[in-house]
Amino acid sequence: MSEVIPAFAAGSVNRNATLRRGFVAQERLAAGARILALWNDHVPVREGQGLYLTASLGPAGAADGGLIYLGQADGIGDVLAQDLGSQDPAPPLPEGCTWTDLRQSMLQMSPTEAELAATAKALQSWHKTHRFCSACGAPSDMAEAGWQRLCPVCHTAHFPRTDPVVIMLVTKGDRLLLGRSPGWPDGMYSTLAGFMEPGETVEAAVRREVAEESGIVVGQVRYISSQPWPFPASLMIGCHGLAETEEITIDPEELEDALWVTRAEMVSVLAGLHPKIKPMRRGAIAHALVVNWLADRKN
Repeated sequence: MSEVIPAFAAGSVNRNATLRRGFVAQERLAAGARILALWNDHVPVREGQGLYLTASLGPAGAADGGLIYLGQADGIGDVLAQDLGSQDPAPPLPEGCTWTDLRQSMLQMSPTEAELAATAKALQSWHKTHRFCSACGAPSDMAEAGWQRLCPVCHTAHFPRTDPVVIMLVTKGDRLLLGRSPGWPDGMYSTLAGFMEPGETVEAAVRREVAEESGIVVGQVRYISSQPWPFPASLMIGCHGLAETEEITIDPEELEDALWVTRAEMVSVLAGLHPKIKPMRRGAIAHALVVNWLADRKN
């Protein structure tokens, strides 16, 4: 059985940054570029055929009026993203296509399509929330094919934001530490995770987050893999931490519950047979970390 790779982590799109300077969308469209439309943070999916891309622009007056150059993908070519806003009703799609939440549809796409969709969603979310210059407060303009915003008043350049998050496979022997946050659906547990803080290493963030949330002391920490998670703009940094203690003391502000689960129990969880814990979302890095750990694939 091959290693499980989380969604959005293909790394196969050529972002072709040299095209961003002097970018003219109409030139790329005339050369055969495809368009990925987004509406209300949803992407268009064709049933059984993955992401729906078109050669036609959406309606005039689309949000921010700009096209974002996502890059070149094998078998697809240049791909641009267009935000169609969030107004009802939803823009029409061809028969067999639906507007779908990216979390729900990420496994319906090829790895390259999922990477394109995640990039588009993250960039569109950033543009929506960074319309004004943080230096002087003036409205900023999209630049560099959507990969910058420039202030026309003070000329400050702003770049897309990515928030690093550590997500930890914490083990002690053949047991794995899982937790659930308040408000999660019944039966939903996952590996612990938390945002990194300024001036902090990945290893220090792992140890701090685990200690704060569960009271467990972690010693050795090793990086495993990462996953872009565009909800709205996180980079999940997957690590394996070896626990030095086992008594759990949860912070009720962070966790509703935490527990140790054996390998045998985790097999039951992933099979949907555990009486308390439901399977993790396929495509998420937490699922990949656990499945690869069960198969002794730690790199």
